[in-house]
Amino acid sequence: MPRLYMVRHGEAAAGFDGHLDPGLSDLGRSQAAVTAERLAKLAPVNLVSSPLARARETASALERIWHRPVVIETAVAEIPSPTQDLSARTAWLRKIMVGTWSQAGADSIRWREQVIAYLNALTQDTIIFSHFVAINVALGSALGDDRVTCFTPDNASVTIFESDGQRLGLVEKGAERASVVG
Repeated sequence: MPRLYMVRHGEAAAGFDGHLDPGLSDLGRSQAAVTAERLAKLAPVNLVSSPLARARETASALERIWHRPVVIETAVAEIPSPTQDLSARTAWLRKIMVGTWSQAGADSIRWREQVIAYLNALTQDTIIFSHFVAINVALGSALGDDRVTCFTPDNASVTIFESDGQRLGLVEKGAERASVVG
């Protein structure tokens, strides 16, 4: 069974309400470097990243160590917002995150199912640089938990799953923190 190492991006230079696609802050770059050093011991495995800047920049630290390209994959991107207006999308995200997937609406449920299908289709050990909600999708799937937010993965934390091709299993939950948006 392949191991899937889901890495939450390092601290972003701006919040969900401050920029549509921020890169990493100085702290985020430092977090990415520490996580890359930790993951470098795994031996080169497949690298996948969300197309969003904060995830790509987090992935680039390990990409440089291994001299191995990162595959960009939209299936592990941030949950799509119904609006590009920064304040409206923040209000939408705060509302959805305290609910369940069965309350989330058809577009969000479809996105969730795409994330799960993509992860279960991976056949080799893979490190995936992704986002808060996508990691929660994987954890909720592994635990049979319908909540949108099952836990609060810290920036640059690593949550490990295994997949038998049909179902995700939790191996190790990443470090947690109190903040829920980002």
